[in-house]
Amino acid sequence: MQSYWPEFLTVALVHLLAVASPGPDFAVMLRQALCQSRRNALLTAIGIGGGILVHVCYSLLGIGLLIQQSIMLFNVLKVLGALYLAWIAVQCLRARAGGVHVEQAPTGGQSGLAALRLGFLTNALNPKATLFFVSLFSVVISPGTPIALQAGYGIYMALATGLWFAMVAVFFTLPRIRRGFNRFGHWLDRLMGGVLMLLAGQLLLSTVSGSEPPSAPIPDKDR
Repeated sequence: MQSYWPEFLTVALVHLLAVASPGPDFAVMLRQALCQSRRNALLTAIGIGGGILVHVCYSLLGIGLLIQQSIMLFNVLKVLGALYLAWIAVQCLRARAGGVHVEQAPTGGQSGLAALRLGFLTNALNPKATLFFVSLFSVVISPGTPIALQAGYGIYMALATGLWFAMVAVFFTLPRIRRGFNRFGHWLDRLMGGVLMLLAGQLLLSTVSGSEPPSAPIPDKDR
């Protein structure tokens, strides 16, 4: 097992760089942390971590190779991801002055299940995550690595992702941080909506233009 430590450290480093890079997960997490209770923000973080397991499972089952070789399948995935991001963006862009309040205490504005589902689907439908994991399991992780160990890598990445976003949730739910955002809560919502809409547009544009072919995936820092 000691011979696999270098591989694990490489996986851990690449994943750390990817998870810390801003992307749809971070945008959604930031909005949740500032506009929802800490409980809901933490549930969203758990959902994002759980979404990692979707990518790990299809990579282990070999479906990742199919996605890598099928432009049509990957384009369908990108369109679904773009539509979901656009749906979230529309909800954010509809925010009106006084309509969004950065919560100082837990409220029942969003159910725990909805918060968990939001995090899970945001990550599971993120095509950038697909590129990242297909690349990781085909380039960084050796085919000779035991399946059980590869699954262990996946569980580690899911836990590490959940922990990272849990820390983001805890930080941005601190009363002092929230008070600083109270004056422009609706502008924050609109900003997050604009970012997510741009990401959705980028995905749709890349689908139409045929860029980012799945046959030559490159590890992306935006996981």
